[in-house]
Amino acid sequence: MDGDGEIFEPSTRSLFRQRLGQGAARGLDWLLPPLCLACRHPVGSHHALCPTCWRGVGFITAPVCERLGTPLAFDLGPGALSPQAIASPPAFDRARAAFRFDATGRTLIHALKYGDRLDVARALAAWIARAGHELLADADALVPVPLHWTRLLARRFNQAAELTRHLSDLTGVANEPLLLKRVRRTRHQVGLTRAQRLDNVTGAFRVAEEKKGWIRGKRLVLVDDVLTTGATIEACCRVLRRAGAARIDVLTAARVVEGPFAVHI
Repeated sequence: MDGDGEIFEPSTRSLFRQRLGQGAARGLDWLLPPLCLACRHPVGSHHALCPTCWRGVGFITAPVCERLGTPLAFDLGPGALSPQAIASPPAFDRARAAFRFDATGRTLIHALKYGDRLDVARALAAWIARAGHELLADADALVPVPLHWTRLLARRFNQAAELTRHLSDLTGVANEPLLLKRVRRTRHQVGLTRAQRLDNVTGAFRVAEEKKGWIRGKRLVLVDDVLTTGATIEACCRVLRRAGAARIDVLTAARVVEGPFAVHI
């Protein structure tokens, strides 16, 4: 007997709640019909892509460079590295991205970043979790690349923090959105050379004072929406490494992939 004196078998109550939820979902679909995340054409369910846009996403799958996560031409087994990773080892340990920053991928990133489309973050987080499952398996915390407070005020949200929020819900890995701070407002990186990008973000990041003791020995996953030259990611990783992080991996929704990648063992 429930609190109102009505008798419900557990199975009946469960079925009632299920049907109530289904009814609410149908009502929501009637008011706000599900649209493709990219092209905004009608689709069968929320947070999904239409078949055409799905085919346009350049998902990054194995084989990939062990360090950079960039696609390799063929598979030579565990530990394969791209020439770029050998010639210029990154400040992070491993990186993975869900898809290439081209065509539909660019549309999705821009919808989240500049179009206030927070609904996109949930789908991107699910794809990131799949692409980076090995990095997340024993991670201690997720760390979003921070925005300067003036840019956060103008944009109203940090797209990287939205991704870590959903990733944490999906994986159970702790979210540390305030661990890193951007203490200097930098120019937009678009249009800058790699050297200019590196100079632009030098000294721009700092570990929050109250987290300096906690970070030592931790296995962290740095998260951002897109990885281009890697200048911002590198700057964040150097700060985290100096603070004593034991391992720093990187997860992004998209990354720029240029040219074919050979493999080395």
